[in-house]
Amino acid sequence: MKGEFTGKHMLAVLVTGFGIVVAVNFTMATFAVKGFNGVVVENSYVASQNYNGWLDRARAQEALGWSATMARAPDGRLAIATGGVPASATVDAMLRRPMGDSTVTHLALRPRGDGAYASADPLPAGRWIVRLTVSAHGDEWKSEGEVD
Repeated sequence: MKGEFTGKHMLAVLVTGFGIVVAVNFTMATFAVKGFNGVVVENSYVASQNYNGWLDRARAQEALGWSATMARAPDGRLAIATGGVPASATVDAMLRRPMGDSTVTHLALRPRGDGAYASADPLPAGRWIVRLTVSAHGDEWKSEGEVD
């Protein structure tokens, strides 16, 4: 045996081990706080009072029979393909990153014919969460999806 395991060695093992645990926890907590963009609702009690209204709006939206798919076109623009939507509809999109950057970008989409819509400019690279709003004749339909 080369040397004796002393109290100093045990202290070094404990300090190093706990130091690693604290450093990892601090790093993970920092990532969690920086990646959270905000609250879902300001007051959960008030939100719960609106729940039945939200369900009624969802049923009315479903009864419209409208549909939409979203994708990044080969030219980088946001492309929307709709189904059952009146030709006079307006389509708007709100884009945000899934994590990190809390910037929200609004896009007005231009009709391209046959129920297709596209953004005027290409999307910046990366993943986006797209909240789509289709409006026509006083009706409104909303959908949310991801675009890579």
